[in-house]
Amino acid sequence: MRVYTHPDCLAHEPGPGHPESPARLQAVTSALRLAMHGLQWLSAPLATRDQLLRVHTHELVALVLDTRVKTPVRIDADTVLSAGSAQAALRATGAGIAAVDAVMRNETKHAFCAVRPPGHHATGDTAMGFCLFNAIAVAAAHALDAHRLERVAIVDFDVHHGNGTQAIFENDARVLYLSSHQSPLYPNTGRSSERGVGNIVNATLPPGSGGDVFQKVWSENLLPALNSFAPQLLLVSAGFDAHRLDPLADLRVEAEDYRWISVKLSAMAEKHCRGRLVSMLEGGYSLTALRECSVAHVQGLMLGNSLK
Repeated sequence: MRVYTHPDCLAHEPGPGHPESPARLQAVTSALRLAMHGLQWLSAPLATRDQLLRVHTHELVALVLDTRVKTPVRIDADTVLSAGSAQAALRATGAGIAAVDAVMRNETKHAFCAVRPPGHHATGDTAMGFCLFNAIAVAAAHALDAHRLERVAIVDFDVHHGNGTQAIFENDARVLYLSSHQSPLYPNTGRSSERGVGNIVNATLPPGSGGDVFQKVWSENLLPALNSFAPQLLLVSAGFDAHRLDPLADLRVEAEDYRWISVKLSAMAEKHCRGRLVSMLEGGYSLTALRECSVAHVQGLMLGNSLK
């Protein structure tokens, strides 16, 4: 299994006390290197402007890439451009593209992109919610365009709804978007009534929900929808902020629940996609939980790879 990352992803600096800190990525990569010795580590390339423009406007791309930053620039209350942000965002999106190419060329079955900043809140024209570019949306668009796929599924188990990913693809039936997320919670989207063109499936989790509720909505609602769609490629927005230790949410999911869903997703990819699965790090703001959950996630993907 491949892991794509790059030191440039550490150069995005939202500022002291900001929860989306470089320490998050350091926690993930150090935990994976310590716990797992069979991973193939690769350097994430830079995305190109043309690749970004498949899902983002010229104005947003120019804002992130062309703003001269001497001191941090606040885009909104939560989202910041620092001197290293553009390069970090290009590496994060480039990782997803490279991972899609690798699985489509049968160079690896699975890939995990250990990158930041996260991406799933960024809409086509707006950076928000700690996110500059929507890396997983760029990866999906690349799969559709460069590899001529007809069915790509994006699975999102971050505690916050991926409003940006949903908005980008809600009118594109080639992309299925499935999300479990706490509600009410930022960004206050993702109701079950939001269906797109029949390609959006949202499952809301009330505050205090634990792994039993998490596993139930996936088993009874989201995984059956994924199975019916029979994707040719499975993409995963892997946020670990539904964990009970996370400071920004109120769910009670454990690392073993992330291992469980990872096994299920990997087996689903094996069934429908010849195993082709790309996972990208999204949220997660407890360093302890990030260490535990990233290892459980990658281990679960590798275990599910052996299941039919």
